[in-house]
Amino acid sequence: MKWLDKVSFPILIVASLTLGLAPFMPEFKPHLLEKLNMLFDGTLKKPIDIFDLFMHGTPWVLLGLKTVRHFISTGKQKID
Repeated sequence: MKWLDKVSFPILIVASLTLGLAPFMPEFKPHLLEKLNMLFDGTLKKPIDIFDLFMHGTPWVLLGLKTVRHFISTGKQKID
């Protein structure tokens, strides 16, 4: 997970807000929310839908992992 430390927070935030919340037109209904609803409803079966979930969800997962990793590592430094 050292590679995740090399990726900056601003890049992950921009990726999450742009790719993670796309598309913005014609109405604001992010693919990620649609695909998560399909996943929980059990209708996420097409390969393109699974790819969409992976593509639009990856920035959010990476941002979450980096945030947790950051707080764990800074917490250890303060204790020592």
